[in-house]
Amino acid sequence: MNHINQGLGVLMLDLMGLDLAPEEQELLQRKSVGGLVLFSRNYASPNQLEDLIAAIRKCNQNLIIAVDQEGGRVQRFREGFQTLPALRKIGLRYEQDREQGLQAARQCGWAMAAEILHYGIDLSFAPVLDLFNVDSQVIAERAFAADADQVIELGKAYIDGMHEAGMVATGKHFPGHGTVLADSHKELPRDTRSIEEIRATDFKVFASCAASLDAVMPAHVIYPAVDEACAGFSSIWIQSMLREELGFDGVVFSDDLSMNAAHSVGSVKQRAELALGAGCDMVMLCNDRDNAVVLADWLDSVNYPVSVRLDRLRGKPGAGQSNLFTTKQWLEASDTVSSLLD
Repeated sequence: MNHINQGLGVLMLDLMGLDLAPEEQELLQRKSVGGLVLFSRNYASPNQLEDLIAAIRKCNQNLIIAVDQEGGRVQRFREGFQTLPALRKIGLRYEQDREQGLQAARQCGWAMAAEILHYGIDLSFAPVLDLFNVDSQVIAERAFAADADQVIELGKAYIDGMHEAGMVATGKHFPGHGTVLADSHKELPRDTRSIEEIRATDFKVFASCAASLDAVMPAHVIYPAVDEACAGFSSIWIQSMLREELGFDGVVFSDDLSMNAAHSVGSVKQRAELALGAGCDMVMLCNDRDNAVVLADWLDSVNYPVSVRLDRLRGKPGAGQSNLFTTKQWLEASDTVSSLLD
């Protein structure tokens, strides 16, 4: 399918169920809407997913379609899909044998991406580049390791696997969500460490991986040593540190603006204005259809400019994608993935 490089709307939304409702078709055709993220409630089987993706593409062929298919407890498509390990399992393999760990990271990244692309989805928001902390309420085993250098090595290997499959990589949650204990879905966490400590640990991972990443998702976390605005609403974090200091020219996604941590700054319009003003290329709003319409109406009314940068996110599945599950590479990667589940 040929796509015209004409830019995309800056709003990413979700769907209510297993198929496309009439009101959702209208919403997805809005100029302001450029992306769609799928959840477990949108998935029943591989055949149903194929039908849903076909209906979405028929409605608006230009949309970027995304999912969170990390593995472990964050895997939206399960029945009929490869069961993926939490990233911490890869980290433990690395700690036993470095080369085996790096190979496992590459193969897991490739297998995850190849399977998602096979069904016509552009990207999975991966990898998590946060540091492992067993006490974290939201990250914990979603992270490779507690040591920044190990996360850098494993993260780059995982990204290499994703790229080989034809998928862009999205590092999250900049500049590091793993060290704080609170869950930003429920409350607004504060990371009270000094900037020196943050730079030497969590931020170091993103600094080292920035050149390999195609996109970044900031954390709904406040780092008062740097800014009293949380990272996703902070031009200091996004413009000064990510874009200027690290030279990052990829896409910046807001994390979901419906999360409780985002509510502290006001209405949905205020949240979107702050995120876009801070430097986000695309804002995500899920599980809040009424406000999704409000936000689309506002973006359309102000004729908010589309983003050409978002066109870079389209999936580019590699050769042999039609018979993916019988290829030698899939069978070998699947064995490796399965070995990490014990």
